[in-house]
Amino acid sequence: MNIIDIIVKKKNKQELTYEEIKFSIDNYLNGNIKDYQMSSLLMAIVINGMTEEETINLTKIMIDSGEVIDLSQINGKVVDKHSTGGVGDKTTLVLVPLVASLGIKVAKMSGRGLGHTGGTIDKLESIEGFNVTLTDEQFIEQVNKIGCAIISQTKNIVPADKKLYALRDVTGTTESIPLIASSIMSKKIASGANYIVIDVKVGNGALMKNIEDAKTLANLMIKIGNAYNRKVVCVLSNMEEPLGKNIGNGLEVQEAIETLKGNGPEDLTELVLTLGSIMTSLSLNITEQEARDLLKENIKNGKALEKFKELVISQNGNIENINIEENKISIKSTKDGFIKKIDAYKLGEIARLIGAGRLNKEDEIDYGVGLVLNKKVGDLLFENEELLKIYSNNKNIEIKKITDCFEIVEEKIEKPKLIIEIIK
Repeated sequence: MNIIDIIVKKKNKQELTYEEIKFSIDNYLNGNIKDYQMSSLLMAIVINGMTEEETINLTKIMIDSGEVIDLSQINGKVVDKHSTGGVGDKTTLVLVPLVASLGIKVAKMSGRGLGHTGGTIDKLESIEGFNVTLTDEQFIEQVNKIGCAIISQTKNIVPADKKLYALRDVTGTTESIPLIASSIMSKKIASGANYIVIDVKVGNGALMKNIEDAKTLANLMIKIGNAYNRKVVCVLSNMEEPLGKNIGNGLEVQEAIETLKGNGPEDLTELVLTLGSIMTSLSLNITEQEARDLLKENIKNGKALEKFKELVISQNGNIENINIEENKISIKSTKDGFIKKIDAYKLGEIARLIGAGRLNKEDEIDYGVGLVLNKKVGDLLFENEELLKIYSNNKNIEIKKITDCFEIVEEKIEKPKLIIEIIK
C-alpha cells in the first residue's frame, strides 16, 4: 500500500477502504507522508467527496489517533457547542459563560482560524495572558469549579485533525462536507460531552454556501453522533453577512463583552439565545422557551458577564487589556440608500490580509486589527455617513475593495432571517 495509489484511487472517484484511510492518516502523522502528498489527497476528497461509510471511518481513525477525554469526573451532564465557522462569529465567547451562569457544565475545546473564518482560540489570545493550553486535569478541575472552560485542542486529543486542520487552512481544502463533518465530530466525541449543539453557518461567508449542503452536513454529523451515543442538534444560521459588527480578534472579544452586558447587536444576541436555549433545555430538561427566559435574565442581572470575567481570570487573562489597534480609518458611503448585500467572504479575506488571519501555517496573527461595520443589511445609509472603520496601521489598504463589498440600493430591503432551520 502506498500514498500515490491512494491519491489516484480517490482522484478516480473510487471509495477508499478503512485500511487505506488509516494508512494515510497514520503515516501523515508520523511524517512518512509529506504535506504535499496529503494536500493532494485532501484536494481529491474536496473534488470527489467521500461516502458516508468513508466519513464515519475517517472520524473513527482520527478519534483513535489520540486520547479520548473522560469527563465522568465532572459533576453533571456536560454540554458542548461548535460552529462551522463564519465571519465575525464570536458566539462561543458569549454563549459559554452565559450557559454556565445557569449552573450548567460547558467544556469547550475550540480551534484557530480556518481560511477566511476566525478562530475562537485566536480571539481569546487577544486577551493579555489568556492561557488556552490547560492539561486535561486542569480542564476538568476548572469546569467543576466555575462551570466552564475554553481551551485549544490539546496535542493528545485528535492529533490527526490538528495536523490536517492546519494544512487545510492553507491549501484551499476547507470546503468539504466529509472533511468538515469528520473534523468537528472527531473533536466533539473525543472531548467527551454528552450533548453537542452545532451552529452550521450557511451563505457567502460560510464554508457551506447553500442550504442543501448545510442540511447534508448537519444530517451527517447527527448520524456520526448517533453512532457514538451522543445527542447532536444542528442549527442552520445565515452567514450572508458578517455576524455582529466587529471582525477581528480583539474587536470581537470587545463585542462579545458588550453582548454579555445586554448591549450586543441584534443578530448575535438572537443566535446566542437560540443556541443557548437548546443547550439549556437539553441539560435542565426544560422547554426551550423556559431556557431562553433564564438566559435573558442572567444577561440582565449581570451574572453572565461575571461568569465571563471568572472564566478569563481562571485562565490567567487580563480582561482590562484586550489587543486592539489604535490606528483607525473611517470609510464613508458615496451615496444614499439601503444596504442590500454585504459580502461576508470578501470582508473575511480583507481582515485576513491585514493580519487578522493566516495565509501560511507559520503566520503570526495581529490580534488588534480588523473591521467594525456601522451598518448591516436592511439599514438605511446616507451619503458621507460612515460605512465601517478599519483598525490597522497598514497604509496600503485598497478602499475600493472594501466599499465593493457593500451593495446599496434605493428601495427598502427586508432584514434577512437569521435562523434558517433547526435539525434534531
